[in-house]
Amino acid sequence: MKKTLLLVAMVALATQIKAADAAEATTSSSGEAFLQLSLTPDIALHSKDTAIRGVSLNIWGENPQHSLTLGFVNGSTGDSGGFSWGLVNYAENYTGVQWSFFNYCKGDFTGWQGAAVNYTQGSFVGLQSGYVNYAKNMNGLQWGLVNYTDNLNGVQIGFANIAMNNGWFDEFPNKLAKVFPFVNWSF
Repeated sequence: MKKTLLLVAMVALATQIKAADAAEATTSSSGEAFLQLSLTPDIALHSKDTAIRGVSLNIWGENPQHSLTLGFVNGSTGDSGGFSWGLVNYAENYTGVQWSFFNYCKGDFTGWQGAAVNYTQGSFVGLQSGYVNYAKNMNGLQWGLVNYTDNLNGVQIGFANIAMNNGWFDEFPNKLAKVFPFVNWSF
């Protein structure tokens, strides 16, 4: 357990540093802040255009951020990163760790999504762990009861694993089916 927590902390720190370096190239017109306290995106310490580089505590918050984000609903706009922990996390593009009941990423995600349901509309690189995992393009590991992707470059482990691009599955019954129980892979 200690090794897992240490690994998570190191990954979060590394992604935070990487995200901070990438974000230095672009600056929000409203500036940056270290701390955000938010009841809603419009009722907050700073406007939702302010980039948060530090800590964000939310009932419902939505900012571009490279921070530790804790709350019930955590929204990350633009190219954001860090560690988000709440009931619901949503992002446009995200690099880092998202833990919640439901994680949603409209664009690309790099890192670890851990939730009951994980949904990434774009490309996912890393680990998705949950009951239901979806990524349009998956590079890495999906670990859950139901795993789905259009394009898999990695491994799926779960009860139902669906990889629409797996060439092994084009010649059923001589080869495996598109839906495969327990483990599925494509490289």
